[in-house]
Parts: sequence; structure tokens; C-alpha cells
Amino acid sequence: MKTYRFALLIALMILAAVSCRQKKEEVVVLETTEGTIVLKLYDQTPLHRDNFRSLVAEGAFDSLLFHRVIQDFMIQGGDPDSKHAEPGVLLGEGDRDYTVPAEFRLEEGIFHRRGVLAGAREGDDVNPEQRSSAMQFYIVWGKIFDDAGLDKVQERLDNRTGGRVKLTPEMREVYKTVGGTPHLDGQYTVFGEVVSGLDVVDAIQRVPTDENDRPLHDVRIIKAYLQ
Repeated sequence: MKTYRFALLIALMILAAVSCRQKKEEVVVLETTEGTIVLKLYDQTPLHRDNFRSLVAEGAFDSLLFHRVIQDFMIQGGDPDSKHAEPGVLLGEGDRDYTVPAEFRLEEGIFHRRGVLAGAREGDDVNPEQRSSAMQFYIVWGKIFDDAGLDKVQERLDNRTGGRVKLTPEMREVYKTVGGTPHLDGQYTVFGEVVSGLDVVDAIQRVPTDENDRPLHDVRIIKAYLQ
């Protein structure tokens, strides 16, 4: 009987350990006027993950617009002022009264490839720590590069980051095949990725916009929720 109990205890310990390793991923669903986008949040960026999850849980993104859209670049949302904004009004200044510390994870293969979720932020002149906005985020579309284009991007990164950010061979291959926005690497925090609905992101990034990059017809997050 003692042997049986000991074996059962070991089995339960192993099961608990496996369960911890197989922790459920944080998944967020954005139901938009253009379709549904499903996002996975990265455990490697816990500050951004937990902040975004908390905002989603309280309904903070419900009815907000994708207020800034640039074709072949990205789609941006999360401005609380966009919820009841009149057509044509310039948006992008709304936020909460805190920011999120930067969590750059290039060494873990987290960079600005097509389909990733990242934190928008104010510029380096007023935000030298490159902290992310509490609410505003963007989803990358970008473009596909060739080697010459990536060499120019690397020169730009060297100038902006003092040589701190280097595009690895693996990153270059992704930018040449999948696409993205490599000039933002190591300066804006990437904290998730699209796992379903990349076609919806594509559709949104193609909509007509005004001179302030606001879509001419409202593209709205109807509801955001945790899956």
C-alpha cells in the first residue's frame, strides 16, 4: 500500500509539472467591422501581456477605431478618444495616465515581422526610455525586402541605435520572405502576433485614408475579449 501511494504521489507531481509547462497561451479576439483577428500574447513580454489582457478584460478596446492606417506599413488602434469621434477628426493623442516599460526581445526571435502586435509610443525626444503607450497598439503589415533594401535598413538602424540593433541572418530571411518593418526593431516593443485573421489585417491596411492616415470610413473594433 505504501508503494502504491508513493507511486501515485510521483505520478501527480509529474502531471502537475507537465501542466505548468503547458500553460495556456493568452489569446485575444478582436471582432472588427472588417472581420475577426485572433492574437496570441507573448509570455516573454509579461508587462505588455498583462497590461493588454487587463484592458481587454475590462472592455477598454470595445468600439474603438483603427484610427491610423498606412498601407504597406501597419494598422494602429487603441485611442480611447476614437470611440465617439466625429468623421475626419484627428486622432492619436488619447491614452491613459501611465506607460509600459520597454521589453525588447530580439535575442528571443521577437521582431517586427508581418503580423506581430506591438506597442505604439511617443518619440524619443520626450520618451528616451522608449516606454509603450498604455492603450495604443499596432499590427504590422510592412513589405518584403531584398538584400539591398535590408542593407539600407541596417544603416538606418545603426544611426538610430548606435549599432545596438543588428539584423541577424534569420531575421533577414524572414523579412525577405514574409515581410515586415525592420526599421522599428529594438525601438518599439513587440508583444504578440496574429494567429488568425491576417487577411483581415491586409484588408484594413488597404482601406482609403485621409491626409492624417485615418480611414475614410470607420474601421472599428466591435468587441475585444479573451479566448
